[in-house]
Amino acid sequence: MGDGAVTNIGNDHVKVRFRRDVNGGGRLPASVESPWAVDPGDDTVRLGSTPWFVRGVARGDVIRIRPDDDGVLRAGETVEPSQNYTIRLVVLKDDGSAAARQSVLEAFRRLGTTGEGIERFGTVAPDVPPQADVPKIRELSEHGEAKEWWHREEGCVTAAREAAARP
Repeated sequence: MGDGAVTNIGNDHVKVRFRRDVNGGGRLPASVESPWAVDPGDDTVRLGSTPWFVRGVARGDVIRIRPDDDGVLRAGETVEPSQNYTIRLVVLKDDGSAAARQSVLEAFRRLGTTGEGIERFGTVAPDVPPQADVPKIRELSEHGEAKEWWHREEGCVTAAREAAARP
């Protein structure tokens, strides 16, 4: 079960399946992920939940889909990026306890993010919209990693994030 606010899932929400190469790096071991998405009724969906394992997509991205022979919606290419970026933090402080995960989420929320936590992996995933304080978020994520409060992965990097990395 995830941490943070409960997502209200409506009738227009579907699960979309992404495949992930687990040998491609990263600390979170999953070869398939199926986040919630809003289906407008065409051949696309808008991601409505945080992608935990898949790189290169973020909440709000519009993704082309195709159903397989079993009716499972398979993710294709991104047709409209949301400009959000996603950070995944494996929380080390207090062994990734619920309180530690919530504390991390709150620290990032003060800088303009939303996000969720997942107990199974002791992980949080802040979603960073372009209007958030991206330089401060980068600074906090790097500081926490240096202090060994968490391991950090950037799941979906955007132009705003890349600009924040420049001196």
